[in-house]
Amino acid sequence: METAVVPIKKKESNGSLSKKQKNSNGSLSQKHKGVKNHERAAHHHEKAAKHHHEAARHHQEGNHKKASESTVKALGHHYLASEAAREDVKYHVLKK
Repeated sequence: METAVVPIKKKESNGSLSKKQKNSNGSLSQKHKGVKNHERAAHHHEKAAKHHHEAARHHQEGNHKKASESTVKALGHHYLASEAAREDVKYHVLKK
């Protein structure tokens, strides 16, 4: 079974976050969080699509067990993409 990989926050060469990524209290800015949420959602949507294509190919070849496994992987990525999107919605709702 494949493990989902989520991109890690980029740091400066000295290991600290850039000044642009921090606000006055030192936490990541809301804008940066929004960008990362969209990137995470897109990553997981792309992985889900890959697994759906694999599932379709396996069904066509008559290998329904592999198709089922690919479908489960796709659904896991759908879930992770939805989580990232939900986090972004919280930001937009709280922003108003």
